[in-house]
Amino acid sequence: MKKILALLLVLAMTLSMAACGGKTETPTEAAPEAPATEAPAAEATEAPEAPAAEVDYRVAMVTDSGDITDQSFNQTTWEAVTKFGEDNGVDYKYYKPTTADDAGRAASMELAIADGYNVIVLPGFLFAAAIVEVAPNYPDVKFIALDVAEGDLLGAAVAAKGETYDYNPANWNMADYLDMSNIYCAIYQEELSGYMAGYAAVKLGYTELGFLGGMAVPAVQRFGHGYVQGAGAAAKELGVAVNVKYAYGNQFFGDADITAVMDTWYAAGTQVVFACGGGIYTSAGEAAQKVGGKLIGVDTDQSAVIDGLYGEGITITSAMKGLFPTTVDTLTDVILNNNWANYSGKIANLGLVNGEDPAANYVQLAPTTQFEEGKFTEADYAALVKGMFDGTITVSNDTSAIPTVEGVTVQDFGNLK
Repeated sequence: MKKILALLLVLAMTLSMAACGGKTETPTEAAPEAPATEAPAAEATEAPEAPAAEVDYRVAMVTDSGDITDQSFNQTTWEAVTKFGEDNGVDYKYYKPTTADDAGRAASMELAIADGYNVIVLPGFLFAAAIVEVAPNYPDVKFIALDVAEGDLLGAAVAAKGETYDYNPANWNMADYLDMSNIYCAIYQEELSGYMAGYAAVKLGYTELGFLGGMAVPAVQRFGHGYVQGAGAAAKELGVAVNVKYAYGNQFFGDADITAVMDTWYAAGTQVVFACGGGIYTSAGEAAQKVGGKLIGVDTDQSAVIDGLYGEGITITSAMKGLFPTTVDTLTDVILNNNWANYSGKIANLGLVNGEDPAANYVQLAPTTQFEEGKFTEADYAALVKGMFDGTITVSNDTSAIPTVEGVTVQDFGNLK
């Protein structure tokens, strides 16, 4: 009898606990399935998502033609990578290709990836073919390319498939040739800062101008064509005639042959040469030094290096584009803010973003510009930028031919080499 009473007591306690909501483990197969219509679709995914795995980003830069002391493209980009890395505790390194060709650039990119770097910064259009070769093999690596345009990538990708590219991106679908999901490119509206430089030179009193480009590639052409247009606008304002000697060295460095041509230009009365192409300024600088001529730098503020080599005050300005802020801003957003989705597959065309503050733009004149009261002042520069920003001043980016501009006579020397 005592055993029966004990059993009945246990049973009563069990039923009482269940009625009060006590936790019980119920086999999943015992739970009846709810009808499909009773559960809204949104409630089917109530379980929280697992957090994304944290990525340990490491940044590598591969140098283009030249090195990190070229006072131009490579150096500026490297300084930006260095600043970002040091400011944020991110590992960074640069690689210099052993050969100045597509194979050398691709090999350096592969080496950086093998060393564990997963954000690769590539300054210069010459990286197009290497990007096409390497990027598809490493979908988890992010490639940030400066000055690499859609046409550059398409040309390389189409050629890689044995087809002939017609240099018209509108006729081709990038997705058919290259997966851009791990690639971001930034190009610049060089014609705008080229225009600023030409305008400034003429307003400062120079009417015998020269343009020495590196290679006749779109970025350099846009600088030169903008330069001619800006010179023409200032010539019209002042009622003067301007002459421009125009040439490409067909390389991004100076040499004795190009210097000899620059000697003839300055001897014939050229007052200032826009040396537009990496280290090609050395030939213009050597020639200018002999006769007290002037130079205009490019890409970055080159006054320190040019003046240091060839004489104080020789650089009247530099036509700059924002390699430094582009690099720092992109790395910050991608690495610190985890915003690669804002960049994946995009080719940004960077130019003016502020009509009131010239220094806030991706294309501008150097802060060391030789402003002169009564000729070309900082206020004049600000007004010029405002006009370009609001559209009252328009600049063509057509690279098909050197523009014909009223008041400007252009003597085209073509390729010097």
